[in-house]
Amino acid sequence: MISSRRFLLALLAATALLATAARAAIAEKVTRATIAGIDLIAYPTAVKDVVTFAGSLPAGDSFAPDANLAIASLVGGMLDKGTTAQDKFAIAQKLDAVGASLSFSVDSTMVTFSGKCLRKDVPLVVSLLAEQLRSPAFSEEEFTKLKKQIAGRLQRALEQTGYRAGQAFAATIYPPGHPNYEPSTEAFLAALNSATVADLRAFHQKFYGPAQLTLVAVGDIDPAALQADVTKAFANWTGGIKRPDYPRLAAASELVRDQSVFMAEKPNVSVIIGQASGLRYTDPDALPLRVATTILGSGFTGRLMATVRDQEGLTYGIGARTGNDTYTDGDWRIIANFAPDLLEKGLASTRRELTAWYEKGVTAEEVARTKTNLAGSFQVDLATTEGLAGAILGAVHRGYPLTWIDNYTNQLNAVTLDQVNAVIKKHLKPADMVLIKAGTVPSLAPAAK
Repeated sequence: MISSRRFLLALLAATALLATAARAAIAEKVTRATIAGIDLIAYPTAVKDVVTFAGSLPAGDSFAPDANLAIASLVGGMLDKGTTAQDKFAIAQKLDAVGASLSFSVDSTMVTFSGKCLRKDVPLVVSLLAEQLRSPAFSEEEFTKLKKQIAGRLQRALEQTGYRAGQAFAATIYPPGHPNYEPSTEAFLAALNSATVADLRAFHQKFYGPAQLTLVAVGDIDPAALQADVTKAFANWTGGIKRPDYPRLAAASELVRDQSVFMAEKPNVSVIIGQASGLRYTDPDALPLRVATTILGSGFTGRLMATVRDQEGLTYGIGARTGNDTYTDGDWRIIANFAPDLLEKGLASTRRELTAWYEKGVTAEEVARTKTNLAGSFQVDLATTEGLAGAILGAVHRGYPLTWIDNYTNQLNAVTLDQVNAVIKKHLKPADMVLIKAGTVPSLAPAAK
């Protein structure tokens, strides 16, 4: 049962729209300082009582040692399983008693964390965050439970067509060792089974520390008081690493461009058509390409949904996106699901729309509408403490100054029709794109019997 305090906190955060913050300059109201080695960013807002935290440090899966690719995920998974000072139940009880929350996750590059509390409970939450980051217990009992939980999730994921397609796509367009490369689930499960607590302690000792730890706080905060809380909680903590500047991805010449992952008795086939984009989020061509891609395949206003789904009834869901480009060159992809008996028609329809978009480009009307929609979505994302904290942390991850948040709409408005149509042909090659199909692929069904 959710405590009344936690319910109140959630209600306040959900209803407190920051319309004035969205209109006003954000960067000039931020207090940013290096405190106890941490990049601490505080943004006071008009929201009463609520404070939201977001943060990260570079210790994601790409930093796992060659000997065991599961270690980074396991360390991140153990952060909320108790510390050397108190077990997970004691920590959970303290958070629940004040309606606060803290959570951790691991992606390819970063360990990220988030939290929420009332203003008066900021010292408690900061101290618990520091304790969990600095001194996880790495209990053998909890470690055994965590490995079983992760193994169970992965086994279930292997039955999902979208998961299998995405894994095959990433393993094809990115080389081993690249942060966006995805090893096989079988390899991860083997690493999971061989991992030891000693491995976790060694990884934590090497990669966890304030060297590139960012902590963002948004809401009803006193920056000076927050700095004092962080100073106290993280005092004398050292170590950690700086995230490396990843090299550009070399163009791959030899790729298996048509792959099928057969999965028996599935009601749909998940399809990905795409390629490495060669672009990072901060590259000048990245924003025009995002505009172009939104026109092709974002939501019900995208061409793909309007045609392949609404007009032709070949799919329940199809779209296009760019991604995985925060720290490295990313990728461009179309994602769709088709019933097995509609797979070939769906692929033909999708390729027709892709070809028309590529060869003929987009219209001035589409560009104008898309820029308006993207600007509106960006402002909506800034309308909650969670959205603001995420936007600030995202700017830091991409290496932008915080003024980028204030200038985003102007940058978007400056994108021209000529730019949008030029970047499509400059960076994409539909004829060379990889096609991944995962599910009950009709052409392979007889061979599976």
